[in-house]
Amino acid sequence: MSKKLARRDVDLAHLPSLTEKEKAELEALAARPDSDIDYSEIPPLTAKFWAGAARGRFYKPVKTSTTLRIDADVLAWLRGQGRGYQTRINAILRREMLAAIQGEGGGFREEGRRAGGEPSLDQGRRGGSGETGPTRRDRLAGALRKR
Repeated sequence: MSKKLARRDVDLAHLPSLTEKEKAELEALAARPDSDIDYSEIPPLTAKFWAGAARGRFYKPVKTSTTLRIDADVLAWLRGQGRGYQTRINAILRREMLAAIQGEGGGFREEGRRAGGEPSLDQGRRGGSGETGPTRRDRLAGALRKR
């Protein structure tokens, strides 16, 4: 006897309404106290279980296309390491961003110019954003905390 596969397309943006019976079941479950939950078949989560856990392991940020002006020697160095130079650029920028958010500075000073006379991240190429209030770094850190 052959088994037929049933395929059902579901539009997640327009899910069908719950029936009265389904609504009643959900209300009954919500009304039950947590003490009624049977945990006997679920093993306790020990420190050993969490030892191998990694935060954000399956996080995949949304990519966006942009134009970036970069020094020719830096680009040549990145491309000279083989395929994936854009991924390396992203990894370097992410490392610096996370270091800056965690307060390690990440190689850039908060204000003014770096040691070689180059503008810092907060200053921009033309020498200052003209803004008052939180820096770009503060806004970025706040946006990441909201996620």
